[in-house]
Amino acid sequence: MRLCQTLPTFFAGTHTVTTLALADNPARTLDPSPPAEPQDGWQTPALALAGTLALAACGGGGGADTTDPQSGLPATRSPEDTARFMGQATLGATRADIQALSQRSLDDWLAEQFAKPATSSHVDWLMAQGYGAEEFRFSQRGLDNTVWRAFIGGEDALRQRVVFALSEICVVSVLGVDSAWRQFALAYYLDILQAHAFGNYRQLLEAVTLTPAMGYYLTFRGNAKANPKTGSQPDENYARELMQLFTIGLVQLQPDGTPVLRNGQPVETYRAEDVSGLARVFTGWDLETAGMTKPYPPEQMCRPMVQVAGRYETGPKQFLGTTIPDGTDARTALRMALDALFAHPNVPPFVGRQLIQRLVTSNPSPAYVGRVAAVFANNGQGVRGDLRAVVRAILLDPEAHDPARLQNPAWGKLREPVQRFVHWARAYRATSAGGIWDIGDLSDPGSRLGQSPLRSLSVFNFFRPGYVPPQTALATQGLVGPEFQLTNESTVAGYVNFMQRAVAAKNVGDLRPDYGSLHPLASNAPALVAEVALVLAAGQMPAATQAVIATAVQSMPAKTDTDLQNRIQATLLLVLASPEYIVQK
Repeated sequence: MRLCQTLPTFFAGTHTVTTLALADNPARTLDPSPPAEPQDGWQTPALALAGTLALAACGGGGGADTTDPQSGLPATRSPEDTARFMGQATLGATRADIQALSQRSLDDWLAEQFAKPATSSHVDWLMAQGYGAEEFRFSQRGLDNTVWRAFIGGEDALRQRVVFALSEICVVSVLGVDSAWRQFALAYYLDILQAHAFGNYRQLLEAVTLTPAMGYYLTFRGNAKANPKTGSQPDENYARELMQLFTIGLVQLQPDGTPVLRNGQPVETYRAEDVSGLARVFTGWDLETAGMTKPYPPEQMCRPMVQVAGRYETGPKQFLGTTIPDGTDARTALRMALDALFAHPNVPPFVGRQLIQRLVTSNPSPAYVGRVAAVFANNGQGVRGDLRAVVRAILLDPEAHDPARLQNPAWGKLREPVQRFVHWARAYRATSAGGIWDIGDLSDPGSRLGQSPLRSLSVFNFFRPGYVPPQTALATQGLVGPEFQLTNESTVAGYVNFMQRAVAAKNVGDLRPDYGSLHPLASNAPALVAEVALVLAAGQMPAATQAVIATAVQSMPAKTDTDLQNRIQATLLLVLASPEYIVQK
């Protein structure tokens, strides 16, 4: 129970006061400031129980594993197993989606998803909505809207899950893009991730390198060659993070992701001189404004950067045993540098392990990492970095489907707050009433989620892949819990309070869920709870927990449509707050 136990342990003492206070006084919310609006009858007792569930230790659950022909798993599977797979492969699925996939091959579904066109361009959507008007030049307006439009409304479910994962590996944040039209810079970056999500990682690296968003965020836009007279040197920020975060990491790795040791100590991958040598490659790059007149329009942020010859370092560049000869032109030097990094033996296990963490589990076995890394190194046709093959390998790996791991306390991952919110929204077909997806920035930890896409506070993402929550069961077992870096008393309370409003369609922009599939079950509390637990928690909620929730829901009135709606909303909130849901198995 280590992953589940860590949630209450993380709050060491103080959370107990909150939980007991809720039990003694169900009318309290977890937010110290009560909402100004009156609370409906279902909300306060449901929220009290939700707070307790969100901080409670969790138990087991789960169904039988299954599969499909090419991967070695049977052609059909139970709804529970299918919901489990969909939780790994998408940002959320409806009951109808789960039922349909339970009767077909996973390989067929993946092929269909790989072939689906990407959600329409973020840049095009911003322009169509009028965000290219002068009044938005120094604004972030529109960015959150188009993110939620794709994550919640996009039909390319697998692609959007991978886009979210990639955005947390090759990180940019609107908070660090200090420019005009920053919403367009980030929208263009998302378009790049969408276009390359199932492409080749090497091409993705080049494309993101040349985006204005990355140029601003990691400060190499306008980067100038060394000046012997002043002693100035090229900015090293991007060179360092490209190696540390996007390609090879800090220590040398075995093919299975375990560290290479020398005299019992990990061996570093690069040194300071490698950073300074590589930084010379990233000189002279700046915005493409050809054909534009000042003040420049949004299009300046939606083109790959180009070279300014006078700023480029033409001399030799040496790093990691690679030498780019004197006089090599900037574009060729860039490609030679990226080729060298891409060929490094660390890239398959370093990137592969992070993708496993984002999709399936925080602590994959070395064997799992090794199998995925092998596919990254060679997709079976001699191609390195084929993300389509890598994603398929991650999702169809036996370890991802092994039913025995449902009982393994070291298995699984904490669902990110954004993932939980979008999962609910997609599961119940939430739509934007006005078509503008006016949900906004959800970064506030006290009243919202404490996380919002493309709004990380640093290039190290919202959490580090190797983060270990201190003084927890995870720490004592040598396990990591990346998403726990976002977890504290404020974010736990903020999540429950925010989802209380979301499921009731109150004060979450123009988002409107569709609970039509749940209405026939609303008068039967056990059936209603079982259905929601299947769709959201993949049937992994123990019968005892379901019974506790069903008892609370059954005590609510069921005479009018409003009563039934309240029952549905209470059930959803309680399941969304349960450890069996918050920990993805």
